[in-house]
Amino acid sequence: MKYSILICVTVLSLLSCKNETQKTETSLIPESEKTFSQESPLEQSIKRGEAVYIDFCKRCHMPNGKGVGTTYPPLAGSNWLEEKRKESIHSVKYGLNGEIQVNGKTYNNVMTPLGLSDDEVADVMNYVMNSWGNTQDTMVTEDEVSAIKNRF
Repeated sequence: MKYSILICVTVLSLLSCKNETQKTETSLIPESEKTFSQESPLEQSIKRGEAVYIDFCKRCHMPNGKGVGTTYPPLAGSNWLEEKRKESIHSVKYGLNGEIQVNGKTYNNVMTPLGLSDDEVADVMNYVMNSWGNTQDTMVTEDEVSAIKNRF
């Protein structure tokens, strides 16, 4: 019986020392290493939007977003993106046909509908609106895109 009690006390002592060691080791980790940096929803959307841009938009608007002559308008530094948010979303969602003015130049071409889902439209808009010198504080959301209805 004495041996049983002695074994129990020894085991409990060892376990309590182990717990103290773990507590001490944990407290030695700096706070900066305990926290994980996570991307904001906008940053996540921009990353997804870059993949959509590469797959669907790069051929016409070029990797640098500068477009092609008077055929495909630039997205880089585009006043049309800044001043016509709803129209920009509409054009990505449903396509575009007819004249538009971008940075003082007239473009008259057809952009066919790309068949993107609303979340893909939001992501690619966030990518384009935050690349090549473009900056937008307000994130394009899937709800905003779904609220844009086809005018034709």
